Amino acid sequence: MKTLIFLLSIILPLFCICQTKALVGGTLIDGFGGAPIHNSVIIVEGETIVKVGHQGNTSIPDNAEVISTEGMSVLPGLWDMHVHLMINGHSNYTHWDTAYINQFADVIMPASANQLLRAGVTSARDLGAPLDASLDVRDRINRGDIPGPTMYMSGPFIQHEPYPGTEKFRWGVSGASDARAKVKRLADAGVDCIKLIDQDQMTKEEVSAVVDEAHKHDLTVVAHSHRPEEIRRGLAAGVDNFEHTGLSSAPQYPEDVMEKIRERTAQMNLGPLFWTPTVEGLYNYEYVRDNPEMLDNDCWKLGMPDDIIDDIEQSIQHPGRLPYFQLTPSRRPTLERKVKQLIDAGVVLLIGTDSGIPMKFHCQSTWNELDVWVNEFGIDAMYAIKSATYWPAKMMGVEDQYGTISEGKKADIIAVKGDVLRWINLLSDVDLVIKHGQVIVAP
Repeated sequence: MKTLIFLLSIILPLFCICQTKALVGGTLIDGFGGAPIHNSVIIVEGETIVKVGHQGNTSIPDNAEVISTEGMSVLPGLWDMHVHLMINGHSNYTHWDTAYINQFADVIMPASANQLLRAGVTSARDLGAPLDASLDVRDRINRGDIPGPTMYMSGPFIQHEPYPGTEKFRWGVSGASDARAKVKRLADAGVDCIKLIDQDQMTKEEVSAVVDEAHKHDLTVVAHSHRPEEIRRGLAAGVDNFEHTGLSSAPQYPEDVMEKIRERTAQMNLGPLFWTPTVEGLYNYEYVRDNPEMLDNDCWKLGMPDDIIDDIEQSIQHPGRLPYFQLTPSRRPTLERKVKQLIDAGVVLLIGTDSGIPMKFHCQSTWNELDVWVNEFGIDAMYAIKSATYWPAKMMGVEDQYGTISEGKKADIIAVKGDVLRWINLLSDVDLVIKHGQVIVAP
């Protein structure tokens, strides 16, 4: 017994040394949107941030592992609020869903999650995949069995009628009672939110039933906004978060829709109206088509079998021929106008990418979205970062644990060399990734 106690007295202090970290010297952008903290110090114990300050007022514990962030921008781990782990850039959904659906849970979704994490995305919301695969991957990540962001899963889409061949991840509803039953089934299974699409093809009673039942189970509802009537019905039913800019090549949102949006954002008692515009996949299509070098980046191949890599490469070898993007040259000029309409109406924008759509890879999508917001649309870099950190955590109801670098939060931290407020595209190559206190990518 004495021998055991003696050995523990040696081992336990060593274990504690490994559990305490001090990130020292960087410029801290904490996620709240205020002025950066220069020469910052962040003390992490285990999974938790216990102290935030600067080198003039914060002592470093003697047992801390010191990680220098000198010359770096330090910020909370990024969120991507619209990803699809089950797809990874392939151009033919019909083929993909048929050929690989049995590999989603064990191969494709874990590979996608790991790619996101290594790109600095420490939290993400997956909007549309088979229920069992979604929850299995989320729970395996949470247990530490596989690497990935903290995932928030919707499971299957809820819509009027699933598209042929998609029934495993798209659930149709027939009547208000069926809508409630489908949402309850998802809630009982343990999803984190409800994904609603094509709600303009549903009855108003069905849409209201989906939203009401979700809210009864404390689940937020995320809805498409591709068409004006989708937005009108979603607003009337109390949808929490709209996705995409939508309206095809129409130059802007109709005034009656904007008036309804303004009416909703004026109701402070309801909290913010969130919107995830997912513009980058469309905005950058023509550039990628004409400059396809980024498609050769090996980062999207991580964890993927050679036969699937070959299939993806074959499907996108002629970027200009992809049916998915043929209307995009007409849609692209409308994107900035729609985004600015939403900002002017008081909507809170969230960073999300539709990551996984044709030629959009999980290791690239999030920083590309930020780059378009800041460098193409002129959105303030601090606003964009807050839309990828603080606001997503707030929207998902986990702001007590995530979204900012502050005492008591989970230690989800990234860092890049240089001034990210001046050059947002530095996020294309994240130098340090820490999730729950564990170093994933080291400088």
